[in-house]
Amino acid sequence: MSLRVRPIGANGRDFSAFLDLPYRLHRGLPNWVPPLRADVQLMFDAAKNPFFEHAEVQSFLAERAGSPGSAGRAVGRLAAIHNRAHNAFQEDRVGFWGFFECENDPEAAAALFDAAEAWLAERGLGPLRGPMNFSTNDDCGLLVRGFHRPPLLMMPFNPEYYIDLVEGARFAKAKDLFAWVMSSSMPRMLARSADRARRRYRIETRPLDMRCFEDEVRLIRGIYNSAWEKNWGFVPMTEHEIDHMAKQLKPVIVPAYARIATIKGEVAGFGLGLPDFNEVLARLNGTIGAWGLVKLLWHRRRIRGTRVITLGIKEPYRNQGVDVMLYHDMFVEGFRRGVTYTECSWVLEDNAAMNRVLEHIGAVCDRVYRIYDRPVGAAAGPPAGLPAGLPAGGGAG
Repeated sequence: MSLRVRPIGANGRDFSAFLDLPYRLHRGLPNWVPPLRADVQLMFDAAKNPFFEHAEVQSFLAERAGSPGSAGRAVGRLAAIHNRAHNAFQEDRVGFWGFFECENDPEAAAALFDAAEAWLAERGLGPLRGPMNFSTNDDCGLLVRGFHRPPLLMMPFNPEYYIDLVEGARFAKAKDLFAWVMSSSMPRMLARSADRARRRYRIETRPLDMRCFEDEVRLIRGIYNSAWEKNWGFVPMTEHEIDHMAKQLKPVIVPAYARIATIKGEVAGFGLGLPDFNEVLARLNGTIGAWGLVKLLWHRRRIRGTRVITLGIKEPYRNQGVDVMLYHDMFVEGFRRGVTYTECSWVLEDNAAMNRVLEHIGAVCDRVYRIYDRPVGAAAGPPAGLPAGLPAGGGAG
């Protein structure tokens, strides 16, 4: 069957095929959690998503022709992303790709990446980097180790054969992202370390005050953009982006899991944990509706996992135990509410300080996500292999 890759818009029948593809491909795939269709649609809505204030996106659809006169079958999709804010902040010309979904069809995957490369090269961008949906401020990375359990809220999941499709299309590892898991009960080392930090540096944490939510969001934005500015791949979030994300997250925030840290009364950092609503979304098949709302309200009380999605510390207060205090107090509040496991994700592989703290307090590196690069016009060569080792604590899957 002949293959065709074509650009599509962000609405209409073509976009419906783009949107629906993973629900068809992954039906029955163990551990895949269908995202809400409305949430994915909102991401591509340039009028509502402030990401488009500094970015341009072109989506592509790969189709296999059927019998003469019949419509083509969608077999793959990809979005090419020109993130001007990233390139201005990082002073580079990287072109991004994301929202990759494909049948186990190397020809279709290669054609999608080539189409994205051509579109990005027209804008003077390269290398190609991804997956990013749409940036490091969103979910990103290809799961390469740890297929044994469902992803937590706002983390991606993919079939294992995607590794071969991506690496077979001449992509090589740029950076790995680690997901660390803490389960069962409070580790003694974490409790002891938190107690020492509290007494030595007079560190305190408090829950987010939902009565003055907008003020708290502004406070967190300042910490976030200053704490992460030296991280690989980081791009500051604009005021509109922070407000947009805060509006989306507000209904699922548990104030006790979202904590502000202070040292002698001065704001030093923050940590944001969220209940793992993927435990509920796994039951909804991508749509909420009236019955889905009933399921959501019923099962949200039974959520047993949390995800620490971000933790930022102002530079003057690093190496004083602020991170340990935040982890400790978030975990304590979770255990009080019946939480049995917490994932801290993601952490850059070369963020030695954070990885060392997590290992020290008893967390286990449970899965690995990968960001890939491909130079524009790169000659075909052997695919990149998986690294031989993981950080102490080991990886599963």
